[in-house]
Amino acid sequence: MTEEHHHHRHEPKHERHEHRHDHKHDGRAPQEPAGPAAEPEDEAAGASAGPAAAQDKAPAVTGRQRLKAGLWPPRLTRAQLIVALLLFVLGLGLAIQVRTTSDNGTLRGARQEDLVRILTELDNRSQRLQDEKRGLESQRSELETSSDQAAEALKQTRQKARELGVLAGTEAAQGPGITLTITDPHGGVESDSLLDTVQELRAAGAEAIQINNVRVVAGTYFTDSGSGVRIDGHQVAQPYVVKVIGNPPDLEPALNIPGGVVQTLEKEQATADVVRSQKITVDALRPQKQPDYARSSQ
Repeated sequence: MTEEHHHHRHEPKHERHEHRHDHKHDGRAPQEPAGPAAEPEDEAAGASAGPAAAQDKAPAVTGRQRLKAGLWPPRLTRAQLIVALLLFVLGLGLAIQVRTTSDNGTLRGARQEDLVRILTELDNRSQRLQDEKRGLESQRSELETSSDQAAEALKQTRQKARELGVLAGTEAAQGPGITLTITDPHGGVESDSLLDTVQELRAAGAEAIQINNVRVVAGTYFTDSGSGVRIDGHQVAQPYVVKVIGNPPDLEPALNIPGGVVQTLEKEQATADVVRSQKITVDALRPQKQPDYARSSQ
């Protein structure tokens, strides 16, 4: 064991001796690499300097700008939109469910007195709504009734105005009646004969009378003139055509009674011809005149 230990201790010296011998035998000191070997360092330096110069020229981009560029404008696909819509609907449903659950939980946790009070308030509110509904329905019925009554009243008023217009001679009239034609070739018919004829017709129920182109009303007057008769100041020449609206079976006999209009005209050498008709038109009109002093008492 002593010999082996001694051998190991001297072995490194031997190796160092051989290494020194190699250097001495070479006779030259270690030299550094020549110029071309330095080119990779220069290239690396140039390469590192190039990006640095480019970075100096380009504007600096912050992290917020990069985040904004990545998020805007948003690029959403159809699937993403559908998912977002489903999530919104789900969230809304959950919110409603939570609110309903909260309300139910509040009611379940309320005292009996509170529940009775809530039910009483609901009953009172329902009763008020029912009363308001009945009131509105009643008002609607009244308005409809009033509207119908107003429409009916307006209709009746217009009808009455037309009837009064027929009597006053301001409205044209049409209906059954007779036509009396008086021919007076000798001029023996005077104004009183025409007045008697009108009075007989009125007594028989005549509702509208027209002689030639003059409407005969309650205030109509007759006067004699050298060439005929004047009615309300209008000259009327023979033949005198009298249009009368009324019941023909009543009008015609009233003219033919003994000593009546027809016999009187025959005595004056005139002829009277009566024709019944179911359609007599009285279209001569009198101008409307407003009373100066008389006013309605209603």
